[in-house]
Amino acid sequence: MADKLETYQQIVDAGVVAVMRGIDEEDIVPVAKALYEGGVVALEVTADATRATDMIADVDRALEDTDAVVGAGTVLDESMAVNVIEAGADYILAPHFDEGMVTACNRYGKVSIPGVATPTEAVEAAEAGADMLKVFPASDLGPGYISAIQGPLGQLPIVATGGVSPDNVNEFFDAGSTAVGAGSAMIDYDAIERGDMDGVREHAERFVEAVENARS
Repeated sequence: MADKLETYQQIVDAGVVAVMRGIDEEDIVPVAKALYEGGVVALEVTADATRATDMIADVDRALEDTDAVVGAGTVLDESMAVNVIEAGADYILAPHFDEGMVTACNRYGKVSIPGVATPTEAVEAAEAGADMLKVFPASDLGPGYISAIQGPLGQLPIVATGGVSPDNVNEFFDAGSTAVGAGSAMIDYDAIERGDMDGVREHAERFVEAVENARS
């Protein structure tokens, strides 16, 4: 389990978080390993899944001897945050700003990434002690929104999530994003259905390559 500063730096250095949503419990570890082999260091298990805490713990154990950092997404409040932290989550993301979630992360030394969609939410999250800001849904708000909030909130890294793909990822980095989050654009669900983990790895590799090219 990485400490907070290490987790933060891993996300910044990686530039991409894989959003593992809607994956069956029996598939979560093979998929996580395939994504990691494809170059994805930051992995997010969404907390809205049945037995999500077990899945987080399983992925955390499976990758404990690597430099991967395992997080929890769709964390709606403080109690959910505590549950996923106890399961082994190194960082926590939410689709919105909840002060209790941020407080729990600061209390337990975990990276908090609340979701924001307005300048007011962004400022409130920053004042509450958020480590990064998740701009969601990024495709609807657009790269221009990210550029706009860089002025007053340029000190907080932005993770653009929702609708980010290899075709537009460069626009979000050009606008000032530190990292992006991606689900179906990075994770090949058809390959998972077929049990084709090589296909999952190769699909992830293409997204990681697009991120690397956008940042170079």
